[in-house]
Amino acid sequence: MTRLKVTLLAGGVGGAKMAEGFAALDDVDLTVIGNIADDAQFHGLWVSPDIDTMIYTLAGVIDRDQGWGVADEGRRALDTLKRLGEDTWMFLGDRDFGLHIHRTSRIAKGERRSVIAADIARSFGVDAKIVLPTDDVIQTRVRTEAGWLGFQEYFVRERCAPDIFEIAFDGMETARPTPEALQAISGAELLVIAPSNPLVSIAPILGIPGLRDAMAGASAPRIAVSPLIAGKVVKGPADRMLASLGHRQDAVGVAALYADIIDLMVIDTQDAGLSEDIERLGMAAATADILMKDARDKAGLAETVIAMAGRVAQRGDAA
Repeated sequence: MTRLKVTLLAGGVGGAKMAEGFAALDDVDLTVIGNIADDAQFHGLWVSPDIDTMIYTLAGVIDRDQGWGVADEGRRALDTLKRLGEDTWMFLGDRDFGLHIHRTSRIAKGERRSVIAADIARSFGVDAKIVLPTDDVIQTRVRTEAGWLGFQEYFVRERCAPDIFEIAFDGMETARPTPEALQAISGAELLVIAPSNPLVSIAPILGIPGLRDAMAGASAPRIAVSPLIAGKVVKGPADRMLASLGHRQDAVGVAALYADIIDLMVIDTQDAGLSEDIERLGMAAATADILMKDARDKAGLAETVIAMAGRVAQRGDAA
């Protein structure tokens, strides 16, 4: 059986859900290019929250209630660190610590981060290819009234409460794309941008020199799924971030950020009235029920996106 080569750009819980949908389809060969700009060091260990969430989700061990971390997790290591006077606002479970120790040990030996991530995914039984956009260190910072914060400080410690006035990606200008990421884009038969935060999950992927150009020049159908429904996110601060940084707080605002690199924007049926505004940006718009409540919804949305990709390809042939 020939399997459709799908490359998904993704970060956060929304990205992991979309990946689950594609991974559930037998006729899909899935590659995920994941966000690494949320990475940070805690207790001497290198933590990669979005990549780990993706792996845990596809491996079926994710904590479904909170959307990240391992299910039925302990916190004995963290409690010991707290007793010893360490700052423990970043929750890392006992089994989670094992993964971070492994990753940090291999980084210290000089191994490529891409190879480490791929090996971890295979060890967890994940069939999809997990690809890093770069092997270099990229870290998101946000400017608030209190000054600049690391992304995990803003997201976890401050619980996304402060308004954001600016976003920066340390290390972006000198980062180099991995050959795996470039190949995943050029070799794809369908390119999908997941319903992830466009400003801090997708922008750090596309901002790596060469990757946005690769998306713009790709021959495969390019589709983005909106992370907003009726101007609100299901989870996370994307809606507030868009508004505070001067973008429209709806699917049109998201589409505008992808205007040069996608052919079709998938929006929720509740947002059908935004279709004309999206089409004025130079792309097609299509509606679907995009809320992914369970495994059936995730697989159903993935199938819908694939069907829409066929129509995009037909339009391209007709042109």
